[in-house]
Amino acid sequence: MTSEITNIPTHVSIIMDGNGRWACSKGHDRLFGHNAGVESVKAAVEYAREKGIRYLSLFAFSEENWGRPDEEVSGLMDLMTKAVVNERPTFAKYDIRLRIIGNREQLPDDLVALVEEVEAETISNSSLDLIIMLSYSGRWDILEAARRYGKMCANATNEGLPIPFLDQDLFTGLLNTDGIPDPDLIIRTSGEQRISNYMLWQAAYTELYFTEVLWPDFRKNDFDKALESFNNRQRRFGKLK
Repeated sequence: MTSEITNIPTHVSIIMDGNGRWACSKGHDRLFGHNAGVESVKAAVEYAREKGIRYLSLFAFSEENWGRPDEEVSGLMDLMTKAVVNERPTFAKYDIRLRIIGNREQLPDDLVALVEEVEAETISNSSLDLIIMLSYSGRWDILEAARRYGKMCANATNEGLPIPFLDQDLFTGLLNTDGIPDPDLIIRTSGEQRISNYMLWQAAYTELYFTEVLWPDFRKNDFDKALESFNNRQRRFGKLK
């Protein structure tokens, strides 16, 4: 099956959904499912490396998720901290760069400090960029870019310079994903068919793939099916071919 996949996307993004439902179906609390989902992350990272995918982004925690019960949120932050600590040697061994994108002002101080440390030590790694979207939302990202543009205009006015012309390239460069190519493929697990306020600007021409598989059950063969689907699509970006 894998030998037939000739068109490997540069950037794959995954909305990791279904941890809670998976745990409940087995009679456990939601955190049990989140913990199980870590193994799926490891499998996805390994598969991305094997296939030569250059960027893998994972939607781990949205801004809206802060509205969940305190116990679950606290457990998720602890889980993220443990995962970064445990996988630190893996990043070095396999030349993986870690990047965290999201509203860091809402994250625990110890997690932010850890993330900044690991980001700095992996910044030159180049086999795979692993991008964790944490406390992220598409609308937040766009608003942040708009605020940056407003500051640019204010600075230009104060210095007597022309207002920078706002086009798509300039705005894209003001997003928190600056320097990361738009996702070629977004995969969402658990059967939900929406993007849930995720990469709203960046996903304008992204191919979408939805699977019924719950995230803790997602493994390489499921990832392979998504790539196979992508491989069979013709991307025209609004043009004729």
